[in-house]
Amino acid sequence: MKNTKLSSSRTCTLAAVIIFLVSLPTTSLTQTTAGQKAATGGEWKTVEDVFGFPGDVLPGGVIRFNMPRKDLHVTVGGTEIKPGLALGAWAALRYVGKNDAMVMGDLVLIEEEVAPVMKTLEDGGVEVTALHNHLIGESPRILYIHMGGHGDPVKMARTIKQAVALTKTPLPQGGGAKESEDIGFDVAAVEKILGYPGAVSGGVLHVNVPRAEKLTEEGMDTPPSMGMGTSINFQPTGNGKAAIAGDFAMTGKEVGPVMKVLQVLDSHSLSPYNNCRLTFGTLPPGTEQRPRTYRAAS
Repeated sequence: MKNTKLSSSRTCTLAAVIIFLVSLPTTSLTQTTAGQKAATGGEWKTVEDVFGFPGDVLPGGVIRFNMPRKDLHVTVGGTEIKPGLALGAWAALRYVGKNDAMVMGDLVLIEEEVAPVMKTLEDGGVEVTALHNHLIGESPRILYIHMGGHGDPVKMARTIKQAVALTKTPLPQGGGAKESEDIGFDVAAVEKILGYPGAVSGGVLHVNVPRAEKLTEEGMDTPPSMGMGTSINFQPTGNGKAAIAGDFAMTGKEVGPVMKVLQVLDSHSLSPYNNCRLTFGTLPPGTEQRPRTYRAAS
């Protein structure tokens, strides 16, 4: 089936966040990645064969392939950013018919990778829905491509794999050793403030907040596991502090009020950008009690 592009006719703004917390409680809580498991054959085997590693099966019939930029060493304000905080490339697919799927995802790039990667995606029928920055004052400069498509899942997977091959992104090589889930601060306290559970991976606490309403893209159900939700990541930096990065998923009318709350609490938003059908937005360094800031804004 010929690929058709996802519509981006309705405003969708995505804001990444980098802020620093102080005085996080230091008692840790064991976390599990509930709802995620490696796919093993079945309906996604041909797609997994293309990527060369198993994806994570998520709620809503979604499979997600994570490709963190472990090759990059990026610093912001003297802090080296872990791939799980703000350098995670990924592609999520969901069947919407026989041999017919939708795809959404992000690719994390250095400047010289942008042009060839964009050309490869577009030539292969995968739409570039946004190109912008998530971080502020990072070194080296990092850009993010947001992509989407609809069509033959194997063809789209091949296109994305070819685009990723133009970068130095190391693809996962099967399951690794189990990592420590003690990341040096009280995960339960942060979860309680935010009001949502999180999961620890790559030395980072990830908290995802789905939209309450049902979302669709060109009439196709688009569950939160396709990336259509708010996400906040916490990377411990020692001494009870953490660097934070994240996205707020908002409708157009929510952007102003959310930005106002964040700005009142000494956060600074970057320019919104169009991606799909929601609005998302980015924040630079702040001060303490930041989880409460996010709760107030959500």
